[in-house]
Amino acid sequence: MRATTEQDRKRRRRRRRIQVIIIYTAIAIGLAWFFESQATTTIIFVRHAEKAATPPDDPGLTEAGQRRVAELTRQLRDADVVAGIDAIYSTPFRRTQETAQPIADALDLPINTYDPSDTEAVLERILKEHKGKIILVVAHSNTVPVLIANLGASKKVPPIQEDEYDNIYIISIPWFGKTKTIRLRFGEPYIPPSPAA
Repeated sequence: MRATTEQDRKRRRRRRRIQVIIIYTAIAIGLAWFFESQATTTIIFVRHAEKAATPPDDPGLTEAGQRRVAELTRQLRDADVVAGIDAIYSTPFRRTQETAQPIADALDLPINTYDPSDTEAVLERILKEHKGKIILVVAHSNTVPVLIANLGASKKVPPIQEDEYDNIYIISIPWFGKTKTIRLRFGEPYIPPSPAA
């Protein structure tokens, strides 16, 4: 009888150990999933490259614009050493599509078209569908600052001048903490006009 109770105690201890191991494993898997799902989202904003003068309603890119796009593609092809850009968004205009297309081709990604007049809708879609990913958004001089401000990032983005094309804004949105904004430059630098003497 003593042998049986001793064996029962050993079995119960073994069961408890297995239960504890299973519980800790489930907690570890749950925490890993939670932190992965709450990862930092990074959105890269660029204005379309240099546009042609004609046709006035929907111009494409100039040769200078095509050179800038080649440099942008080179810069963003390997934006993240692990995975790279996960999604590309662009307005439907020729100049933005022509800016986004070489990058989309290099990364084998589709271009998601959005309405430039509804900046809140595109940001809502990006944050819902691409949480924890890296997203490129090709926009316009008047919408880049609005998009950045709507994310709760810097409201101090300076106005983008008509002939200023060399800004890259990187917005980092952590699952917890403050949204950060970084501005970089690429390609032929913008030289502001000299103030009148």
